[in-house]
Amino acid sequence: MEPVAVVIVIALLEYVVFGMLVGRARGLYGVKAPAVSGHEIFDRYFRVHQNTLELLVVFVPAMWLFGLYVDPTWAALLGVVYVVARIFYLRSYVKDPAKRETGFGLSVLPILVLLVGALWGAAKALA
Repeated sequence: MEPVAVVIVIALLEYVVFGMLVGRARGLYGVKAPAVSGHEIFDRYFRVHQNTLELLVVFVPAMWLFGLYVDPTWAALLGVVYVVARIFYLRSYVKDPAKRETGFGLSVLPILVLLVGALWGAAKALA
């Protein structure tokens, strides 16, 4: 399960970095706290950060359960796809929100595989 733990920590660090980018954008574009909008580029960074949080809520337990019930190496590999996809999502969303679909899809696909695999593995263990 160590590969799973490593990738989860990397995903959480990625989320922290995305938060730092939001803070940086806040300063660059003069969006004073507690405002959560005010400049289009700041808004994009903020949305990426929030969307990443929304996915992490599902990603972390799905990855852990998949690693536990199916295979930790495959869980880690799917997790790496998720982490790389989030970087792609960030870059494309900040550049042009209309072109975020690929990064989003590549983020959600491994989560769905992890969820289905975890369910299958847990059901198999029950049998």
